Amino acid sequence: MKIEGPWFKDDAGRILMLRGVNLGGSSKVPSTPNGATHNRQGFFDHRGVSFIGRPFPLDEADEHFSRLRAWGLRFLRLLVTWEAVEHAGPGQYDDDYLAYLREIVVCAGEYGLKLFIDPHQDVWSRFSGGDGAPGWTFEAAGLDITHFQETGAAIVHQIHGDPFPRMIWPTNSGKLAAATMFTLFFGGDTFAPQLRIEGESIQTYLQQHYIDAFVRVAQALSGLEHVVGYDTMNEPLAGYIGWRDLYKPGGMIHSGHTPSALQGMALGAGIPQSVPVIALSLRGERVQGYETLNPGQVSAWLEGHAPIWRSHAVWDLNSAGEARLLQPGYFSTVDGQPVDFERDFYRPFANRFARAIRSVDPGAIIFLEGEPRRSALAWKPGDAPNIAYAPHWYDGLTLYLKRFIRWLAVDHDTGRVIFGPGRIERSFHDQLARRVRTAANSLDGIPVLIGEFGIPFDLQGGKAYRSGDFRAQAAALDRSYRAIESNLLSSTLWNYTADNDNAHGDQWNGEDLSIFSRDQRHNPADINSGGRALSAAVRPYPICTAGEPLELRFDPKRHTFSYTFKHDAQVSAPTEIFVPRLHYPQEPRIWISDGTCEYDRNENLLRYHHAPGLEQHTIEIKPA
Repeated sequence: MKIEGPWFKDDAGRILMLRGVNLGGSSKVPSTPNGATHNRQGFFDHRGVSFIGRPFPLDEADEHFSRLRAWGLRFLRLLVTWEAVEHAGPGQYDDDYLAYLREIVVCAGEYGLKLFIDPHQDVWSRFSGGDGAPGWTFEAAGLDITHFQETGAAIVHQIHGDPFPRMIWPTNSGKLAAATMFTLFFGGDTFAPQLRIEGESIQTYLQQHYIDAFVRVAQALSGLEHVVGYDTMNEPLAGYIGWRDLYKPGGMIHSGHTPSALQGMALGAGIPQSVPVIALSLRGERVQGYETLNPGQVSAWLEGHAPIWRSHAVWDLNSAGEARLLQPGYFSTVDGQPVDFERDFYRPFANRFARAIRSVDPGAIIFLEGEPRRSALAWKPGDAPNIAYAPHWYDGLTLYLKRFIRWLAVDHDTGRVIFGPGRIERSFHDQLARRVRTAANSLDGIPVLIGEFGIPFDLQGGKAYRSGDFRAQAAALDRSYRAIESNLLSSTLWNYTADNDNAHGDQWNGEDLSIFSRDQRHNPADINSGGRALSAAVRPYPICTAGEPLELRFDPKRHTFSYTFKHDAQVSAPTEIFVPRLHYPQEPRIWISDGTCEYDRNENLLRYHHAPGLEQHTIEIKPA
């Protein structure tokens, strides 16, 4: 695979439309001893864990990879967390896990699947309510992971217990633990220059360990040509960087206990605070009341470690013992100039990451992401070449409320409410078109792959688990896929979780977005059994095109597919279309505007040889 302008291409010069899935949701948590996030037992034993068996045990690999190939999901975004590689301590790598990882990746290649590695994290770490970084990273900064829940520094599923509030985990992005760690990782040299570890700045220390861990992954996978590249970091967050008003809450979403940045810092220092409790509904955010947190005056800092932001004179106590800001613009301006997270902090890190990975894998494609809900990422002359843009995009209203309303949606970027199916379809197209424009205008015209999109399967409290009727989920997912197809984009759906079940979904923070579940697998002999909303997830698409795609449409209700492209006279190899048996159990009716074609039922492929005399060509597929 190679990059030419805005396209991924193969060695024959054909444009590739990558269609795949994230593998998998439960890779965020250890397989032993305390795998699922609803399990408190052994949670704080963060060094004695193992991720061997994520995304699934080796003896299940044939089952899952054959299923993904049959579904046409042939491009994988493979989750690997920093914790999986370096959980035992700084510089202590889990070689057994790396050996397991290579075996899994080798097996994927045997099924003709390509993949890239996703260094996955959410709100920094399991211990701050997400996943990703090892527990010792907090200790390096002086934070005590055992006191995050009671100090309001994070809401953690294992400590909170069930029932876990719906979609509460993103609120951790604005709380003390995650906000502090991201600030130190990306901007420690600027905002915490006094904090040094083993003679290095905290920023250098954290970034070097992170990069070294994924260099070890690249070394473990060296020589495997179907590993096409590496993401830099899943959904990187700015922490406090750029936070203009520390008297207000920040982060991705406000729900539940919502302290301001200053309140979060004071709570972590053992100073009780009355914080608003926010409810999120169709009408938006609403303050339900106030609650005093940390009445026991517990500290989130290890003994002997002063609160970082107090020691850097961001805040202090007044004569009445109340927290007050000393430098309100501390994180938003540097030397009188406004800071920009992507430009000033993420971009230098991404270049450093790219150089390190390419010291092992010179041809690796590097996939870039900015902050979620932003499309301000920019790349400059002299930055790393051979890159792709892999932003995330979701049907936010369906995701957060776990309700599918056909006539109502919200713009993922602006928060604007959209009414009516037609306006929703146009809005979804436009939202993804913004990502294409970012790649064209700010990233030198590189390819775009939507790294994550998807819908929850536990709509309406998991009603479909009992009825087996996933039509609402299929309609919601089809709405997202249509936006991807109308923009002619590559994508990796979130997600496929091999051990998904009805009780705990993807085994992480109450999420359930997997298109496969063991609890819906009633017929082991049927490769589709266990699939959910497959009528939308499994679709015909052009795997490779002997020219430039112009228009792509698929109607899962009528099972009709139409594709138009402009041919490239330099390409002699055929255009190949994936034709899923799910929609076409018998040989389909095929109409072509010109040329010849052959249908390979064993491979679920249509190979089309266009006539050179015409500039544009159209292929239509309908049921028998």
